[in-house]
Formats: sequence, C-alpha cells, structure tokens
Amino acid sequence: MLVITRREGEEVVIGDPASPIGVVRIVAIKGDRVRVAFDFPRTVEVHRREVADQIIANATEEGRNVIGSIRPATEGG
Repeated sequence: MLVITRREGEEVVIGDPASPIGVVRIVAIKGDRVRVAFDFPRTVEVHRREVADQIIANATEEGRNVIGSIRPATEGG
C-alpha cells in the first residue's frame, strides 16, 4: 500500500503521467472529513469499500443460485 500526504487542491495521478488512467484530487478538508474527487473514464468502476463488498457478496450469492449443473460429456455418447 502506498500512503501519500496531500493538501487541499493537490492531486495524485494514476498511471502514466503523459496519459494517466485517472486523477484523484483532494477537494476539501473539514475537521476529520476529506472530500476526494476521482476523474476516471466511465469505463473504470470506482466504488466505496462498503459498496464494493456488497457487489462481491451479491455476485457470490447469484453464483450459488445455479439450478442444475454441467456434467462432462461421455465419450461415444
């Protein structure tokens, strides 16, 4: 894990600096709250941890709801 100290208004560039994947910017700091802006292409998913955990849990549950199973084909049949 990389930990970087940034001040309000400063940015972190993700990927190649000449053609970055995205940029993370510290928008505001008020008390113990930090507002962060993410500038990524719409094709890149960005989620809060609790939302990401829900997506993973739902995907796992959907995988469990499979009806039946696939069996390998038998030779000559």
